Order: sequence, then C-alpha cells, then structure tokens
Amino acid sequence: MHVVSIVVLAFSWASAGAPEPVAPEQEPERWLKGNLHTHSFWSDGDDYPERILDGYKERGYDFVALSEHNILAEGERWIEVESHGGVELLGRYRERFGDKWVETREEDGKLLVRLKTLAEYRTLFEEEERFLILEGEEITDRFEAKPVHVNATNLRELITPQGGGSVAEVMQNNVDAVLEQRERTGRLMFPHVNHPNFGWVVTVEDLIALEGEKFFEVYNGHPLVHNEGDDLRPSTERMWDILLAERLSQGRELMYGIAVDDSHNYHDLDSEHSNPFRGWVMVRGASLTPEAIIEAMERGDFFGSSGVQLDDVRVSDTELSIAIRGEDGVSYTTRFIGTRRGYDRSTEAVRGQDASVLLRYSDDIGEVLGEVQGNRPSYTFQGDEIYVRAKIVSSKLKENPYRKGEHESAWVQPVVFLHR
Repeated sequence: MHVVSIVVLAFSWASAGAPEPVAPEQEPERWLKGNLHTHSFWSDGDDYPERILDGYKERGYDFVALSEHNILAEGERWIEVESHGGVELLGRYRERFGDKWVETREEDGKLLVRLKTLAEYRTLFEEEERFLILEGEEITDRFEAKPVHVNATNLRELITPQGGGSVAEVMQNNVDAVLEQRERTGRLMFPHVNHPNFGWVVTVEDLIALEGEKFFEVYNGHPLVHNEGDDLRPSTERMWDILLAERLSQGRELMYGIAVDDSHNYHDLDSEHSNPFRGWVMVRGASLTPEAIIEAMERGDFFGSSGVQLDDVRVSDTELSIAIRGEDGVSYTTRFIGTRRGYDRSTEAVRGQDASVLLRYSDDIGEVLGEVQGNRPSYTFQGDEIYVRAKIVSSKLKENPYRKGEHESAWVQPVVFLHR
C-alpha cells in the first residue's frame, strides 16, 4: 500500500512534506474571470486601451492585464491618428469618453492623440470587488531570429529583454528577472511562458528545464500559435503532459496551464485575426485584489476556459469531481488525463524538415484514464498516478473561434500525488 499526499486545487504544493489543507472557513468564495494577455495601441494592438477595457468589463470580466510588448503604459506618448485607426476610430473614442478626456494636437500637419497611462485609465474602470486592472508586460525577446516571449503579471518596473545564448537561456533569464523583481520589491507577481509553439521555437525540453516557472499558455487565442502542434511537434496539451510527467518524476515543481486571448485585433472579428474573448482564466479568489488572484493561481485554484463554465472543482482523498454549469441542448465530455508511475521514459529522435532533431515521447504519458459524459463528472484515483488533470469539451462550437471547428472547452489543473 502506497502512502500518498495529494496536491489539490485548494492546497499549496511543496516538494517535501504533506501539504496542509485550507480550513473550510478560509476557502475562496467566488470565481473571478480574467484575461492575462492583451494588447492595445501602447504596443501592437489596434485600439485604445480604454475601449478595450470597456469591452472586457461589459462582457463580465473581473480583471484584465494589459501586457504590452516591452513597454509599460506610463509617461507621455502621442501617436498618429492616421496610422492608428484613423479619424473614424478617434471619433468613436471621443464619443464614448468625451472631449475633456481625449487629447489631440497637430504636429507637422499630422493629427496626434495622446495615449492615456494606466494610472489615468484606471480611474475610469476600477471598482472595488467589481473590476481590476493588473500591470502587465510581454517581455519580447529572441534568440537569433527566434521569438521568445514571457509575460509578467502585476510587475512594478519595466523589465528589458534579458537575452541569452539559447532559447532556453533567454527564457530562463527573463523568468529570473521577474522573480528577482518580486523578491526585491516584495510585490506579488509572476511570469508565464507565452505560446510555446509560436514559430515552433520553445520545445518541451526547454519547458522541462525551466526553473522557477509555474505557468504556461496551454491555450492561446491567436491564430498563429499552433496550439494543436503538427505531425512532428506536440500540441501544447501534449507538452503539458510531458513536462508534468518528467518534472514531477524528478521531484520538481509542477506547471499550471492557463488560457488567454493574446488579443490584438478588435475590429476584424474572424479566425484570421487575434480577437478578444477567446480564452480566459477563472480564479477562485477570496477578493478581487492582485494578491488574492496570484495566491489562488499559485496554489492551482483556477481553471482555463474557452467557453465552458464550471461551478465547482473538488478533490478528496479518493476522487476529483467537477460540476459543470450546463446549457440547454449542450452536452459535455470530460477526459481525465494523467501519467502513471513507472511509465515508459524512452524517447525516439525524429528529424524535422529543417534538420532539427525532435524527441517523441511514449504514449504512456498523458493517458486518458477515464471519460465521462454529463454535467457531474468524477474520477476515482487508482493509487498509481503521478498526476491527474481534466479537460472538458462541449458539443457547442465556439463563437468566433481562432480555428474553424473549435469547440468550447475548459482545462482543470493537475492533482499531483507525492509518494513517499
């Protein structure tokens, strides 16, 4: 008989010793909906930050992080109207927020508009326990010509790209920079790895080796990020299973999967563009504050979604159970996915068309341990699992998908078993 410590959504994970459960009276009381990857005119988005935030708030989001490329929304910045949506978009911006708010000027015969800072537009949107804006940055780096991006959420100071001698080193250096700022300032913040299959740059081996990172994007709503992988390269979900199996087998920390929009385009709404409202996280937090959100996410008390809503996720000593908020005429399939102890750890080298060598991992990793239909799926632990996670797929096609045929889904964080 094996002695098992279970790491659950309401527990804190530690590599040594059994975690202590959160007392019932301390359990978070509400699900908070948020997007952690969003762009505006401050970098390469195609709308004003106020109009973007207005849309998220109207759609029922509780928090949003505007994560611009290598810039924070601070200081005085003027942009040309003609190259940023034109006078028509400026008119809609002015109509919504008023002449006193929108500042324009002419310079060298060109009409300019001033971008409002985070400190300014916060005053329009933030409401205690109703809506929160998190300071974010997409640290946009590269190795040679390969894009390597890491998001930082709730940071205090701009982080310049750190560089490095390989993709893995660039990624590690940027993660380390976020963690250094957290330690130095005492402010809760976290890094997460963006769209690993963008440009086919980040390998699962890079993710396995990464130290200090707890999050990566298992779902990104940008149409160019290859969530599904291809014939040679693994999907982001397959990456998740491989890195969980390998890291946990080495006694190292797990990594949680998040869902994001990576929204850039707010006018052309179709599968060719990176639109809002495609992916988000639902965080079970005690309050709508950066600290409560980050603490909940770091203990795994959240799920990612592209449309499926869960009312509850519970873990006991014997099972993982989920309550799905159903819709009339919609059915749900839940796959409980995991890897068992003693799995085949052999790999096969496969050569890509660009002469790169890729590793193919055993099918023992990421098995479907159980499949359940209905709104109240559960899985009974067998005692030999390293971890168990769940994916819920709806029969409902997603509105404005990033790819045709996409169904609404949700991703439940892994339950991890520590064997002694």
